[in-house]
Amino acid sequence: MRVRLKITALALLTLGVSSAGPLLAQTSSSLDSFNDAPLRPRGQNVIPIFDGWYPNADGDYTLCFGYFNMNTEQSLDVPLGPGNRLEPAMYDGVQPTHFDPVPAPSLTRIYRHHWCVFSVVVPEDFGTSEVVWTLETQGNVLTVPGWLLPSYVLDEETTTGRDQVAPYLSLNDDPPSFRGRNGLWEGPRVARAGEPVPLSARISHPEAGTWLSWTQHQGPGPVTFSEDEIRLQTADGVATTSATFSEPGSYVVRVQAINDTERRPEPTYGFEFYCCWTNGFIRVDVVE
Repeated sequence: MRVRLKITALALLTLGVSSAGPLLAQTSSSLDSFNDAPLRPRGQNVIPIFDGWYPNADGDYTLCFGYFNMNTEQSLDVPLGPGNRLEPAMYDGVQPTHFDPVPAPSLTRIYRHHWCVFSVVVPEDFGTSEVVWTLETQGNVLTVPGWLLPSYVLDEETTTGRDQVAPYLSLNDDPPSFRGRNGLWEGPRVARAGEPVPLSARISHPEAGTWLSWTQHQGPGPVTFSEDEIRLQTADGVATTSATFSEPGSYVVRVQAINDTERRPEPTYGFEFYCCWTNGFIRVDVVE
């Protein structure tokens, strides 16, 4: 089946903390099986999401996409190709192939979907055109269009409404100098299958408290991290983890960093509020 999704990020946030109503109101009745229990340990779909867009300083625009894995335990992998593609084809290839589950809701852990995990830059004259992400999981083919709809505009790299600013980031020994969701790319680095590889993200932010998440973005086999969530308590610091790649091939590792100013015992996951964070991507070529 093919379902055309035109769904806001706010609708998925509501799905995560309450019920499936907003999602089902905007999709085909072919997804009515989600009515019984929209979130399950496994066996559910990954939903591609258009999170919004923002203008860039040089006059073009960035379209930002995320996803919602409706499994609380099962991760899914969908290689680039017919079951995981962007159209027009000129934008294809930057989307994730690995989809992490979301944690089960609790009183101490705030629920969230995976926001703005990749972006595409479209030209100044993009107008009413669309970039469409098609994703097939569990036998269902879901599509979502990204467009320059005024109600989808996002703050980037700062917001006055929540007095937030994205952290500066570097993925090597250089001083942090990049920020924003367009993403800092580095590599490729070379690693051996089965051997841990150290990875570091240097952060600079006006306030103390930054939360970082490390995960697999693309790759042919599972990647494990010594630490996949790190909370820095200082304004400037380094978040270090090690990644172990299960088999040879080309991989991309993603890190996302956002300031965490409310100082709760658990991270506040400010991704739920649209702004402001920084993405980093490291290409890794893994050999035997």
